[in-house]
Amino acid sequence: MSKAKDSEKQKQVAVKVEALLKKMSLEEKVGQLNQVGGAAFSPGPAAEDQIRKGGAGSVLWLNDTKKFNELQKIAMEESPSGIPLLFALDVIHGYRTIFPVPLAMAASWDPNVPEKTQTIAAKEARAAGLHWTFGPMLDICRDPRWGRIVEGAGEDPYLGSAMAAAQVRGFQGDDLSDSERVLACAKHFAGYGYSDGGRDYDPVYLSEAQLRNIVLPPFKAAADAGVATFMSAYMDLNDVPATGNRWLLRQVLREEWGFDGFLVSDAFAVGNMVIQHHAKDKREAALRGLKAGMNMDMSSYTYTENAAQLVADGALTEAEIDELVRPILTIKFKMGLFEKPYVDETLLEKVIALPEHRTASRWAAQRSMVLLRNEGGLLPLSKDIKKVSVIGPVADSMQATEGSWMVFGHTPAAVTVLEGIRAKLPNAEVTYASGPEIRRDIPSWFESLMAGQERKPEQTPAESESAFQSALEVAKAADQVIMVLGETDVMAGEAASRASLDLPGRQEELLKAVSALGKPVVLVLLNGRPLSINWAAENVPAILEAWEPGTEGGNAVADILFGDANPGGKLPVTFPRKGSHAPLYYARNMTHSPEGSPMYNPRYWDGLPVPLYPFGFGLSYTTFEFSNLKVSAEKIKVGASLTVTVDVTNTGKVAGDEVAQLYIHQQYGTDTRPIRELKGFERITLQPGEKKTVTFSLGANELTYWSSNAGKWIQDPASFDLWAGSDSQASLHAEFEVTS
Repeated sequence: MSKAKDSEKQKQVAVKVEALLKKMSLEEKVGQLNQVGGAAFSPGPAAEDQIRKGGAGSVLWLNDTKKFNELQKIAMEESPSGIPLLFALDVIHGYRTIFPVPLAMAASWDPNVPEKTQTIAAKEARAAGLHWTFGPMLDICRDPRWGRIVEGAGEDPYLGSAMAAAQVRGFQGDDLSDSERVLACAKHFAGYGYSDGGRDYDPVYLSEAQLRNIVLPPFKAAADAGVATFMSAYMDLNDVPATGNRWLLRQVLREEWGFDGFLVSDAFAVGNMVIQHHAKDKREAALRGLKAGMNMDMSSYTYTENAAQLVADGALTEAEIDELVRPILTIKFKMGLFEKPYVDETLLEKVIALPEHRTASRWAAQRSMVLLRNEGGLLPLSKDIKKVSVIGPVADSMQATEGSWMVFGHTPAAVTVLEGIRAKLPNAEVTYASGPEIRRDIPSWFESLMAGQERKPEQTPAESESAFQSALEVAKAADQVIMVLGETDVMAGEAASRASLDLPGRQEELLKAVSALGKPVVLVLLNGRPLSINWAAENVPAILEAWEPGTEGGNAVADILFGDANPGGKLPVTFPRKGSHAPLYYARNMTHSPEGSPMYNPRYWDGLPVPLYPFGFGLSYTTFEFSNLKVSAEKIKVGASLTVTVDVTNTGKVAGDEVAQLYIHQQYGTDTRPIRELKGFERITLQPGEKKTVTFSLGANELTYWSSNAGKWIQDPASFDLWAGSDSQASLHAEFEVTS
């Protein structure tokens, strides 16, 4: 759409919004600020009753196409002003076709992966009658004990920003009236991934420099990409709940960034300001949320119960309510919901039947997997193997394959790793043993909400030992053993933080016992976070990080293992050796006693706090060489740009993908800067012997930072180191200088 046409459309929408506001009662306006729950566990009166009175702007926790139309009919025909509802749900990495979890998609280091997959997720969700997804989650996380790391892009703001913009483009497209797209929601604004100790919901304490330089960039990228909505975080940010944080929601988001969409709280978060001992009561909680600019209350009914009275008391004006309602109505008009409020109830089954959706799931999973180890070139395996044993508690689990954060009512339908291997080897004898079960010590309350998640009685010690020995017997009869270990789906995600990063249960014990048989062993990991696999990293010859790969995950794993696809993913997060080492990340500041110097080293006397696998790491079935690193100018002035080029050559015998990564370090300046920062990347495919020159640009956007000393964004005249290579420990080096 041209700028002129878009501007004219904006004006027309604004006129419609103002006309509607004039005829709405105060109670209806407050109703637009209320998001009602459609699930059995939802508090408050029945959704139908609220909608009929004009007391609802949106509905969540409902996944029923027929019900969507029924509720929408009430809104359009029985409510006072006939305002359509927005139906919202957490569509995080797929609706019916499930794609790799967001952390895995970030491991592709290819923004095309999240953009393409979220486009399909939007198409399926919209065909089901949904208008709005609570994604993407953009929380930078440097402590993998935090369960929700699985929903984000890892530890780095530059990579996270690229993935953020790609997901917004995928969900929304470039026109909100597109009937195959959904509204995106940038969450959780902001700092949620830095909770104390990696414990979900705990408080967050961050300097403004940390917020500006690390946490906020992915949210700014989403805003720049046109994201329609933001969701606040649950927790206290520097002693102020994010839901009522005027600095965050008004100053940064509205005034500095110019965001003109609307904000929704996380579940019950407006009312929870009372529980957090921030607000005296719900009346005060409503006032704080409204004054902070929180447009929509997610199902705590704090606005519904108090907003009108706050206006009557003079604590708020109706004009302030109008300000909050205006962007909600604007988006409903832009989506065309007043003209086309209903969904064709036959459409979903047609859309999900499209074969290209499963093809995309398989492709995305292939591109997301990371080869961590391949001693002696064990992988890829030969398809002529006669006897293969697949062993592990997640090897035949559809839930672990599809991963955490399924939409409500989703029935798992993944191709498991076992099924994928059997399909790949139709003439081989493929045996299977699960080994001892794994489970959370403390159950998740989410288990009661998800299909197929009924908690079974725990194995007795005798049952566990029997399963252990059965797995060994199965392994003894094989020519090749493939161990599939990791976490179940409920071991990562919300309310799924961990104190340890070790393999749960007896998995490592089983891995050691199987390895002792002398059989060739490949380890496949299904997990939603980095795991401490120290023994495996030294003793298992081949390790594939498959994450939680989605509907076609088992087929994609088999494609990688047997050479039909060459792994090219890279880690979006550091793998620490122990959970107690977290947070451990590459972009640290230099200390007065650098690691390796004689004083005060190592940092811990009972174990080296160095990564097991560094940020950006990942192997291939071929090899690559980086050379000829050049900068276009040895000196540039503040505000100017330079070009960086590096040659990448495939020095192996098969085609493969490499991710060229560019890192910088500012040697001195107004503030201390990290020892390395990612400032460019590109995933490329090279044939054997092929060389490609990769070009990066460095300018003010990459060299400016928020200064604690200056209290503003600055660019220093300084000398810079620059590295290019295959991970954050790249050694190919150059320098340049920025002058005033």
